[in-house]
Amino acid sequence: MKGPPVNSQRIASSLLLASVLALAGVTRTPQPAAFAAATQPPARSTLRIGMWTLWHDREVLLKPAGPDHKITLRACDRCATLSLSQPVSVHAAGNEITLIVSSKKGNADRLSLTGPVTLTAHGETVTLHNPVTITARAGVLVIAVTLPIESYVERVVASESGTADSRESLQALAIVVRTFALHEPHGHADYDLCDSTHCQLLHWSGNPTRQAAAHAAALATAGETLWFRRQRALAYFNKDCGGRTASLVEIWPRAHEVPYLPSQPDRYCTAGGEKEWASELTRTELTAALASAGVIAPRWQHLTVERRGESGRAVTLRLDAAQVSAESFQLAVGQALGWNRIPSTWFEVSQQGDRFFFHGRGWGHGVGLCQKGAAAMAADGRTAQQILDQYFPGAHSADEATGRAWQSFQGNGFVLESLDASDAAYLPQLARARAEAAQRSGLNAAETFTVRAFASTPAFRDAMLAPGWVAAFTEGNWIATQSLHTLAARHLLDATMLHEFLHALVEREAGPQAPLWLREGLVEVWSQPANRTKTAPTLNLNAVDAMLAHSSTEAESEAAHRAAAWYATRLLDRYGRAKVLEWLRSGIPTGIAAALGQR
Repeated sequence: MKGPPVNSQRIASSLLLASVLALAGVTRTPQPAAFAAATQPPARSTLRIGMWTLWHDREVLLKPAGPDHKITLRACDRCATLSLSQPVSVHAAGNEITLIVSSKKGNADRLSLTGPVTLTAHGETVTLHNPVTITARAGVLVIAVTLPIESYVERVVASESGTADSRESLQALAIVVRTFALHEPHGHADYDLCDSTHCQLLHWSGNPTRQAAAHAAALATAGETLWFRRQRALAYFNKDCGGRTASLVEIWPRAHEVPYLPSQPDRYCTAGGEKEWASELTRTELTAALASAGVIAPRWQHLTVERRGESGRAVTLRLDAAQVSAESFQLAVGQALGWNRIPSTWFEVSQQGDRFFFHGRGWGHGVGLCQKGAAAMAADGRTAQQILDQYFPGAHSADEATGRAWQSFQGNGFVLESLDASDAAYLPQLARARAEAAQRSGLNAAETFTVRAFASTPAFRDAMLAPGWVAAFTEGNWIATQSLHTLAARHLLDATMLHEFLHALVEREAGPQAPLWLREGLVEVWSQPANRTKTAPTLNLNAVDAMLAHSSTEAESEAAHRAAAWYATRLLDRYGRAKVLEWLRSGIPTGIAAALGQR
């Protein structure tokens, strides 16, 4: 992740050029009527992320996301929404885009896509379920994807983390990623952040090996950012600080120094031994890279380090009579020749004729959290907060919307996390729900569950990306709820917490082969035993699983849960709780599942 870029002026798009998409036989659908900021930015729930920003694509192919989907788009704000089953080819034409559908062409300033769509360009194919805007600038397509903040954090943590990371280092990274995204401008005219290391790396195709851990880290820290003396803080991270972090002004001389981002030794980074790098570059390679970035003109002869910062990193270089920022030099080489050629500004350089030999340590700018050191701290038993204390001394994590720190209250078999100390009054009710869940299910767990109570319904929904009818959410041993005060006032607290503790107990026991309908059905049966329905559902097991996973309305969700409860009840009545719990762990035999649906 690179540092604060220079601000750019936002350029507005023109609208309402004619489109001939209607000639393609589409179906029309109804159209609904510098750094630390002096003032606090307004709360937000989404970010616009530039997609494939390093590729400079001139064309992209749009296709429906599946056989049952269509491409939903508009060619301008006031244009009718169009629904297409045919592929759409989008080309950049200066500052306009050309759309080709079934050999018909049309021009527009902007294309807005909603719903699932598959994009293909430069040999890469990605399916997105988020709003997408496509414009053009100087013959290059500009693709911006609107992501919920927590989805963005999860994607970046999956992209930027490594195999050495564990839960606590990932949670610290998630807080830093969220802070960087929200607390400063990033200099892009067409979106909030790009998807490259200029901002924070985001792989649109995902990283399956890191996704689950990244998801857990984003959930556990949802809404948390770094604060310093009641002000939102700046936050950066790097791969390897080389044993000493850098201050802001060492890397970005125009920045204002802040006390929570000092240059300081990092013994955790070098706990496994120091790792140095070496690289050899020719004058021809360097000249081309520097000229391409506009750093310096050709025909220079000599390169030396002119000034170093407190950490030992080069701050300015001397190329003959010209003075060059070491950060600009390193970025120019990285963009042209690869980031592994000169991975940091902490280097020595020597020259033999037209060959230059670089020898250094570290990877990245060195400011803020060192990922290598954070991973070592987590492996040594340090918590996410202790990791943040190490790399941002004096700063602390707090709720982004309010600046309040999360407080922990110990219950019997659970920990309650809340921004409001008065929530401790609900500990006895939560304890009763925890005990009743164990008694009804016959399941228990020695481990402690975490209950995080959000301050408001909007805060809960933004953090969990949950639909409006959901009061709480459970994943593994972690439970998120709407405001406990709100649930209690609506007389929903006891039932909600019983339901969620049952979820936590069932999910703890469930094996990878346990179907979703069984897990949800058991929770429904045990949380509402008096409401067992005797009416057989019209949905088969596959349909129930699909609807549970992707309910689009509250009515669909309720129907799916009723059906799951009916099937779970049938299974319990025929085979008993002990056998059903055995199948919860190992999977239901195929013949049993097939017979279950027979009336």
